[in-house]
Amino acid sequence: MLTLSSGRNARRWIAVAAILAITFSMSARQSFSANASPPQTKITAADIARAKSLGSKNAPITVEIFSDYQCPMCKNFFLGASQRLLEDYASAGKVYFVHHDFPLAIPEHKHSEEAARWSNAAAAIGKFHEVESALYANQDSWGATGKIEETLAGVLGPANLKRVKVLLDSAEVKSAIQSDKALGNSRNVDSTPSIFVTHGGHTELLPISGISYNLFKSYLDYLLTH
Repeated sequence: MLTLSSGRNARRWIAVAAILAITFSMSARQSFSANASPPQTKITAADIARAKSLGSKNAPITVEIFSDYQCPMCKNFFLGASQRLLEDYASAGKVYFVHHDFPLAIPEHKHSEEAARWSNAAAAIGKFHEVESALYANQDSWGATGKIEETLAGVLGPANLKRVKVLLDSAEVKSAIQSDKALGNSRNVDSTPSIFVTHGGHTELLPISGISYNLFKSYLDYLLTH
């Protein structure tokens, strides 16, 4: 026979069971959320462009270099002047260096577009400057054979090489290169390297011929004192 007391007990146990069920459900959801993989942030063309720059955007001088990785003059400028200028001026906050890809569509540079894709994909994982240096230092080798992957394997290592290969044909990498090309075309760039220097609100295109480290250094030092 059901009494008033037993009825109360039954309702109390039903309430306890409901609370336990809710608690278990919340705990399970929290556990799943804690173990779930964090959302991946998608790289953008703008992110890649920033990764191809070095120094502070607030530096008094901005140097923009439109380059082709298969261009001998670009190689000579990078190895003979640009690389040292990056070390001397970017780290000191004096110059903001910006790399723009401008692969020339000529038969002699049939691998330059691919090289640009490799460098932009490397930029997407934070390895741009390592790849830039390797491409210029080994230009004669991969330029003749087209074996860019072999050239960069030692610089990137297996894990990063795999990450870069996944990004080679991505829309973001292609967009980053196209943006550089469009900017170059808007400035009437028709050869590489094309070097633009901005200081005090004024931008000028430097003559390529005869630019050495010492000459460029003197020019930058002059701008920094005026």
